[in-house]
Amino acid sequence: MNDPGEEDDRPAGVEWIRWLLTTDDSAVVYVREVLSSVAVVLVVGLLLFTVSGVWPPLVAIESPSMEPNIQQGDLVFVMEEHRFAGDAATTAGGASTGVVTRETGQGNGYTEFSEPGDVIVFRPDGSQGATPIIHRAHLWVDEGENWYDRANPDYVGTADDCEELPACPAPNAGFITKGDNPATNQQYDQVAGIARVPVQPDWVIGTAEFRIPLLGNIRLLFSYLFFGGDQVLTTVVAAGTVGAAGVTLVARD
Repeated sequence: MNDPGEEDDRPAGVEWIRWLLTTDDSAVVYVREVLSSVAVVLVVGLLLFTVSGVWPPLVAIESPSMEPNIQQGDLVFVMEEHRFAGDAATTAGGASTGVVTRETGQGNGYTEFSEPGDVIVFRPDGSQGATPIIHRAHLWVDEGENWYDRANPDYVGTADDCEELPACPAPNAGFITKGDNPATNQQYDQVAGIARVPVQPDWVIGTAEFRIPLLGNIRLLFSYLFFGGDQVLTTVVAAGTVGAAGVTLVARD
């Protein structure tokens, strides 16, 4: 049977809330700190989403395919491609794709991450289940186009003409893409088989805007420790630091 005196000592109403916020009880302090950390990270995530228009707005880079411009282990902020898109963005079907290709950037001086053209995050071949890729958009090709003569001969492998070049003539309109790293990505994605066909605009998740060095390693470590690196979480809470802001893994070779 409870002591009536103990019940009288318990806070009630507003006092209960005040007690939760001010008590030195170790268990309550622990829960309070965890909840406050989660709340802060969620607010940060929502602010980033408001700015970027993409969820998740942060991507952790798990391969060296974009080095030296984007490093493995970086955390990269991604923005919806149509936000702040300039006149240099490729137009398809009378509408802007929001993406500037390397070909166009070389002509007008537009650069991102030290080289001409936009770096895009996209779903290879439109697959919802595949790990997104972060590579540079090199060319825009129209459906049925023989794009061999526009291609950089260093990136087409041993092909001597369109007939020997994969995805040529182009089976669909889209972007020809490639990682910046000359050691690991010596051919266009559509030649190397990283993406079988040109990247359609609706497969593009967004454009990479800036990187935070090394911070993506937190997300990568979390994935490898708990999921062996095979399962991708689109939202995680990593000790109240990066995760709940929304982080996914991108950029396999």
